[in-house]
Parts: sequence; structure tokens; C-alpha cells
Amino acid sequence: MARREAKRRPDPTRKGFFERNGVVLGSVFIALVAFWTLFLVALPYLYMVVESFHPALPPVKRGGPDDILTIAQYSSFVVNPTMGAVNWLHMSALLFSIIASIAVTALNFAICYPLAYFMAQAGTPQKVRLLMLGLIVPYWVNEILRAFSLRLLLASKGLINQALMGLNITDGPIDFLGNKTGLYVGLSYAYLLVMMFPLYNAIESLDKNQIEAARDLGAPWWRIHFDVVIPYAKPGIASGCTMVFMLSVGSLAAPQFLGGPRTLWFTAVIYDFFFQSFNWPRGAAYAFIMLIVCIALVMAMLRLFKVSLGEAIK
Repeated sequence: MARREAKRRPDPTRKGFFERNGVVLGSVFIALVAFWTLFLVALPYLYMVVESFHPALPPVKRGGPDDILTIAQYSSFVVNPTMGAVNWLHMSALLFSIIASIAVTALNFAICYPLAYFMAQAGTPQKVRLLMLGLIVPYWVNEILRAFSLRLLLASKGLINQALMGLNITDGPIDFLGNKTGLYVGLSYAYLLVMMFPLYNAIESLDKNQIEAARDLGAPWWRIHFDVVIPYAKPGIASGCTMVFMLSVGSLAAPQFLGGPRTLWFTAVIYDFFFQSFNWPRGAAYAFIMLIVCIALVMAMLRLFKVSLGEAIK
């Protein structure tokens, strides 16, 4: 009751937006946010939504009597319009992209959690700075160049295979690209920092006294992590996992350069519709199918682990 009354009563010391920033600067802020929201977020997505409900027509027929609203582009994901059969190829590509992205997310969490814990709770400031520098510097290199570098390392005649054969560990080269190892390594490497920073920020704010208290009470190390650290860092874990998963599903460079010849990534299918067959309506429909499936999966996972969307995007 008292809290509700306090909310109703205006705080005389609290300044308004324009009082804090000034009229000119406040107007610039509002104009920039409006420009960003309208022209860079709302309008492009709105255009693609509208495009996905149109048939694929040559430019001269756009706006004519044949240009009617239809869900044919969405239904083509289920039934191939050319063959009239179930479109297993594209459905399996989406399913594989989602499963592989979940595996990449789990792998990134397994790599980043111990490192983030060490940096946040056990590392000295000097070691933390060095580790941060070591993590960030490789990302100054272009993503495509990094993917090509990994491809050279993992190729049949690459450095890793040469080292394995030179040490007599393997008799012949291992097809890292064909067995999808390169794909998982490339995606994990591409989005390592996206997992690292939310984890580090969440664990770094944990009071060390809570860990010391659990240790003094005789809790083993694994129980400290499962009962103290991980529950506290759950918003950071959710944030990192969500971003790594969404970025992995939507990735194009790593699957293109590091996937084997039998790897069909769903983003590559969308890319081909846009830039190979110039079927923008079907590409837009496929992109929204992927977006809706991924958002539904992320929301289900957040609900399963009892993390609100607000906590995940902090």
C-alpha cells in the first residue's frame, strides 16, 4: 500500500527527460532513436513481411492482376511446389541448423563458464586484462578471413592433419570439414565472446563472501557452482546462450566455408533464394519461418529455466 502511494506521489527531486538533457540534446536523442527504430528496424522488416506474402513475379508483372496476396511461399516450405512432394530437404536443413546451433551454444558455455569464473572470481586484475586482450585481439580480424584461416588449418593437407600424421597419431588425413568438425569449431569460435561477456558480467557481480560461506560450510566445489554461482548467474547464462544460438542459426560465413559438401545450412538456402534464383518472396518467407521457430524455441527454453525475457536482455 505504502509502495503504491509512493508511486502515485511525484518525486520533487526527480527531473524530466528534457530537464536532464536539455531541449536540443533531448530532441536529438529522440530523433536518433526514432530514426533507428523506424528506418533500420521497423520498415525493413515490414517490407520483408509484405514481400513474403506475394508471388514470385518478374518486375513487369509486379502490381498487376497476378500480384495477389498468397501464403504459397510459406506453404512451399512444407510442400515443394515443383515436385508436389513433402519438402524434406528444406525442413531437414532447418532442423539440422537448429540442432547444430544448440550444440554450438552448449559447447561455448562449456568453454566460457570456467574461464569467466576464473576471470571474475579468482584472477588478478593483471591476468584478467591479459586474458581479455587475448580474447578480443583475434576478433579484430575479419570474420571471413578467420573462417578461411580455420579452413586452411583443418583441411586434409592442413597443419593439424600434418601434425597428427607426423606424430603417427593417424595413418591418414581426417576429413574435419566433411565430418562437420570444422563447422562446429568455426561457429563456436565466431561467437565465443558473445557468450563470454554476459557470463563474466554476471559472475563478476556475485559477492565472493557467498562462495566463501558455502566453502566454510563444507560444500564441495561442484555444489558451490550448482547451488550458488549458476543460479546467481542465470540471467547472464540465458543472455549468452540466447545470443549465441540466434547468431549461430543465422550465420552464413562459417557454414559456407567450414561446412562439408553434404552440409546444408538453412541460411544458405535463404541466401540462394535471394541472390541465386532472385525469388525474394520465398526467401523472405523462409527467413520469417526460421525467425519464428527460433523465437519460439528461445521462449520455451527461458520458460523451462524460469528466466524472464527482461533478465535475459539485461
